[in-house]
Amino acid sequence: MWMNPIVKKDVKIQARSMRISWGVFAYVGIMALVYFIAMLIIQEESIYNFDNIYSRIVGLYPVLAITQIALLGLIVPVRTASAISGEKDRQTFDIMMTTAMTPFSVVFGKTISAVLTGMFYVVAGMPVMALSFVIGGMSWSYLLWFVLITLLVSFFASSVGIFCSSVCKKTISAVILTYAIYGFFFCVTALPSLFAGIMRATFTSSMSWFYLINPIVYLSEFFVWAMSGNSMVGELFDVGQGTAAWMTTDAMHYVWMTVSTILFVAISFLFLVIAAKRINPLSKRGAKKAAKKIDRMG
Repeated sequence: MWMNPIVKKDVKIQARSMRISWGVFAYVGIMALVYFIAMLIIQEESIYNFDNIYSRIVGLYPVLAITQIALLGLIVPVRTASAISGEKDRQTFDIMMTTAMTPFSVVFGKTISAVLTGMFYVVAGMPVMALSFVIGGMSWSYLLWFVLITLLVSFFASSVGIFCSSVCKKTISAVILTYAIYGFFFCVTALPSLFAGIMRATFTSSMSWFYLINPIVYLSEFFVWAMSGNSMVGELFDVGQGTAAWMTTDAMHYVWMTVSTILFVAISFLFLVIAAKRINPLSKRGAKKAAKKIDRMG
């Protein structure tokens, strides 16, 4: 079966390195620590509130899931931010670009390699994650949905890291720029509604469309729906009332998640296309860089 040479090379290197083993050990260790801390908190609350502890254990699902997503958000950018800039530092970038691979296949291969690494961590932490389902109270299908969401998160984070790696010459600069772009999607997309609240203006539904590309809203909508069956964005749009009276809560949830997922995938591919153009030696920018190199060598 055909496999991207970049993916094949990176998988072999990781399989021979102990770094991935220690990384998985630390990842699972953090997951286990969060699990035990959450269990202690649940036990204490159940004692003082005289509640059934089993009715609270389902709360482990969002806690462990958010922990995994946060860890992926830290691991993936560091790995992908050095994908292109690291090749330049090792002076192997020019050799790689002389192969039969297209610039897009290079950046796409780097992205898939990072996604596979991220999913390897997720699969390693799955036994800890599954503890929240053993007691019952939640459908196992939500575990599958969580894996799909982590796949999307890894792909999006990898594409941002690859883009920053193609823009910056140094790895540290690429990492900083990656987290700055994260900040844009996390914070700037929420500014219209925040300004409306500060100015005590009327919140309109047009302001909330920026939330479609806000990762916090995307994940919150998923977990609120999984835990309670309610739609957070449904309340935002007053589903069932006013102008949204024609739409049900279920329909709003699925439409929102579908559109938001499509937008994140499209943005990810946009980052990859721009990165491919940045590293393309046949582009105008690449030709100028090559000319400068020749001048310096001459």
